[in-house]
Amino acid sequence: MDQILRFEAHAFGRPYHAARVRIPARARDTELHTHADFHEFMGVVSGSGEHLLTTGAVPLRAGDVALVRPSDRHAVRGAAPDGLEFVNVAFPSSIWQGFLDLTRTPTWTSRGPVSFHQPAAVPLFEHALDRFQNAPTAYDLLRFWTDLLDLLAPGDPGGSGIPDWLAKACTAMRAEENLRGGVPRLLELAGVSAAHLSRSMRAAYGVTPTAFVTDLRLEHAASLLAATNATIAAIASRCGFTSQSYFTRCFTTAHDLSPRDFRRRSQRAFVP
Repeated sequence: MDQILRFEAHAFGRPYHAARVRIPARARDTELHTHADFHEFMGVVSGSGEHLLTTGAVPLRAGDVALVRPSDRHAVRGAAPDGLEFVNVAFPSSIWQGFLDLTRTPTWTSRGPVSFHQPAAVPLFEHALDRFQNAPTAYDLLRFWTDLLDLLAPGDPGGSGIPDWLAKACTAMRAEENLRGGVPRLLELAGVSAAHLSRSMRAAYGVTPTAFVTDLRLEHAASLLAATNATIAAIASRCGFTSQSYFTRCFTTAHDLSPRDFRRRSQRAFVP
């Protein structure tokens, strides 16, 4: 059974967490794990190895960058002769998605972690690690994101085709009081017809408004399960689910774990 890692268990209030990881060629694979409430970028500094995913093994080499999202199951293996060295930069999912919405950067929707080969990104990971070791600020995280996205997705993010009204509405939906309002509240915030919202959401994010709101609710629920002692019924209500049983079905489908099991494992977790 894979492990669930939780951001705050190691970040202790810092805006992001960074670490250098070295995996010798003959070392054991890292433990298969998922993330409760954070995304991470992995930047391969040297050597080679494999990214072990539920869909198979993906080769890793110096200059590769992988974005790993909550619910992505993964582990890492070093290869002969030199093993693998990479820098991890982890950050809360809620802040990352807000950044994507505000900058109108399209969300990657492929199954499993998203990979790129961009050797010019390696110094950015090294700089993020250096700043992390010296009282990092939110500006350091924003600088890392903007510099990295310039390399991974060149061009003006404003040219992504995501209209301002949609980006603002999606950002506003992250507020708990709006989440409880569901798609009707998203329509109010967007100020457009249901048909226009649906077309725009599919074009910009590749999902329906209902799927978008459900994903936000489940993401917020995962954070509350990991970071609070609120009852499961209370969390379901806070996130806008009509009943605890319906919430449990949706959450279990998304995470392959019940909310109770997710909480139990996340509260024993840590960020590597």
